[in-house]
Amino acid sequence: MSKIYVLHENPEWTVHLTKRLEELGVPFEEWYVPDGHFHLDSTPPEGVFYSRMSASSHTRDHRYAPEYTSAVLLWLESHGRTVINGRCALQLEVSKAAQYLALQSAGIQTPRTVVAVGKEHILDAARQFAGQSFITKHNRAGKGLGVQLFHDISALTAYVNGAEFEEPVDGITLVQQYIQSPESDITRCEFVGGQFLYAVRVDTSGGFELCPADACQIGDLFCPVGEQVDTKPKFQIIDGFSDEIIDKYERFLRVNEIQVAGIEFIRDSQGTVYTYDINTNTNYNADAEAAAGVFGMQKLAQFLQAQLVVSARV
Repeated sequence: MSKIYVLHENPEWTVHLTKRLEELGVPFEEWYVPDGHFHLDSTPPEGVFYSRMSASSHTRDHRYAPEYTSAVLLWLESHGRTVINGRCALQLEVSKAAQYLALQSAGIQTPRTVVAVGKEHILDAARQFAGQSFITKHNRAGKGLGVQLFHDISALTAYVNGAEFEEPVDGITLVQQYIQSPESDITRCEFVGGQFLYAVRVDTSGGFELCPADACQIGDLFCPVGEQVDTKPKFQIIDGFSDEIIDKYERFLRVNEIQVAGIEFIRDSQGTVYTYDINTNTNYNADAEAAAGVFGMQKLAQFLQAQLVVSARV
C-alpha cells in the first residue's frame, strides 16, 4: 500500500508530525536514517517521501546522516518517486554559503558574508569588517550553533586562539556583517507546500540560538524550552503579517524545489530586510501556535495527505 515515508534522524523533532498523520488516518512509516544501507539496483516502494534531514545531525553523533540521505534521495528521485524537500533542499540545509548564493540569485538581500577555512583566514576575513561589529557562524550548523558576536578583531583573535573555539563540522566558518535590530527581534516566515503559512516574531535579546522546537536541548546561549513565558513572549505569531518579501520567498522556494521551510530575516533601523537563514527541517513553537490557533504540523500533515492522494492517481 502506498504511504507517507518520513526520513529523519531525530525522533524528538518528528513525533509531532506523526501524531498529526495518525489523527488524519494517513498511512505512514518513519524511515530512520542516521546511517543504513540500500541496494542501488532495488526499486523503492510506492509512496510520498518527506525528508526532515537536519544540518545539526552531527550534534547527535549522526555525522554522515545528510550524506547518506542525499544518496537515498537521489535513488528515490531517479525512480520518479514524489519527494518533498529533496536533494536541492538538503543541499541548502547543510550549507549556509549555498543558501546565501541561492538567495542572492533570487534578488533577495543577505548580510555581507566572507567564507573562510583555517584560523588565520577567519581573522583575515574579519579584518574586512574593520570598525564594525560582526558575527561568526558555522556553514553547517542548525539551531544557531557556533554563532558568536564580536565588536573588534582582538576579541575574535582571543576566541579563535582559545580553548572555547568551535571547529565547524565541515571546516567552514562564515564571518558576517552584524545587523542591529532596533527591537531586538527577528522574523521567521513559515511555508508549507511552498505557500506562506504565518510569520513569527522571535525575541533575540537572550542570544542567537533560536530553535523553536519544543524538545530542543542546546544549553548554550539561549533556548526557549522549559522557560516561563515572559511578558514579551519569545515566540509570537504575527496576526495578519504582510510584506513584499513573502512573494520573493515563495518564488525562491519554487525555483529551488523546496516545499516546507522556515525562512528568517532581520530588519535594520532603516527598514532594510536582510535574509540570513533557511531551515528546511522546520519546527514550530507550541505556545505561539496555541495562542494564535494555527498549527504548522497539522497543515504539514494535510499537505502530505494531499500529495499522497495525487501520487496514487499517477
